[in-house]
Amino acid sequence: MRILLVEDEENLRDVIKLNLEMEGYEVVAAGTGRQALKFHSEQHFDLLVLDVMLPELDGFQICEQIRLTDMEVPIIFLTAKDTALDRITGLKKGADDYLTKPFNLEELLLRVQNLLKRSSRSTGQGPDVYVFGNNRVNFITFEAEGNPGKFTLTKKEAMLLKLLIDRKNEVVSRQQILQSVWGYDVYPSTRTIDNFILSFRKYFEEDPRNPKFFQSIRGVGYKFVD
Repeated sequence: MRILLVEDEENLRDVIKLNLEMEGYEVVAAGTGRQALKFHSEQHFDLLVLDVMLPELDGFQICEQIRLTDMEVPIIFLTAKDTALDRITGLKKGADDYLTKPFNLEELLLRVQNLLKRSSRSTGQGPDVYVFGNNRVNFITFEAEGNPGKFTLTKKEAMLLKLLIDRKNEVVSRQQILQSVWGYDVYPSTRTIDNFILSFRKYFEEDPRNPKFFQSIRGVGYKFVD
């Protein structure tokens, strides 16, 4: 089992890594958010251990971006943020578990073990499918059903659509969309996002000129309503 450990405090990172390796796991360690996303995009991991307070990108941002393309990998947050609101935020972003600092190493190891067991049992589950109106989207295969009948979304289309659906009934700014879907280094024109939304309306709206699902919030961004 391969684990991605993301922790910017070097001493703590070394201690956690050593203990995980002593349990027989292969561990790849990262100290920044950008490094974590790079490793995740290039390698396979069976579980992620994420610190929340990180340089460049925090753990919540990393988790949210990973969940756009990977709903399966278990994620544990490690954080000094211990309020109920912080825990709720972490779980809403897609985390499976949340452990506050300081923590007991044995407890962390048990939580890792339990999540990996649960994940291996659920490997055979069906695809992540979302249905709205007369539309259907499979976020594993990118296959969709809508006005054109059956068709296949591009990866970027699927990522943007998933971001909007995950934040159903919330306004998502163009800046948030660019950061989550296109990454944190190179942004396309905001007009690119507008074109994607126009495509979604053609795909999924009964009347694209009077959209029900994909609403524009002038000067801010977009909102998916279901």
